[in-house]
Amino acid sequence: MTDYKIPVSVLVVIYTSDLQVLLMERADAPGFWQSVTGSQNAGETLETTAIREVREETGLDATRYALQDWAQQTRYEIYPRWRHRYAEGVTHNTEHVFGLCLPEVQAITLSPREHTQYAWLPWQIAADKCFSPSNAAAIRLLTSRL
Repeated sequence: MTDYKIPVSVLVVIYTSDLQVLLMERADAPGFWQSVTGSQNAGETLETTAIREVREETGLDATRYALQDWAQQTRYEIYPRWRHRYAEGVTHNTEHVFGLCLPEVQAITLSPREHTQYAWLPWQIAADKCFSPSNAAAIRLLTSRL
């Protein structure tokens, strides 16, 4: 493999003003629920990465809504099952958190190679359902961001 992922990514918490949060189940890991995530491509800004990933994973145009860089990042160890996607020796990723507020729950168009199903859930339930501790922590920040 020559096109390795860059170990810099975005996490985009998509939510409504009444704090319903979108979660999607990973196609490559049944039972693993998450917000929109994705690695930065060479030459992209973090905001561009967030907009691209939202479109790819949900079909939504993030430029039509309130996308905010939460100026928060988490450095974490990449799960061993996904390390083959990165250059040899890369073991950690830095994830940058964004929020995307929608006026109401929207229908989502999933990328079938990435996710099998989605759900809009109250924020507390969504946080508890996430497999990723950093994703759960970001969702729990919602009430302080409003």
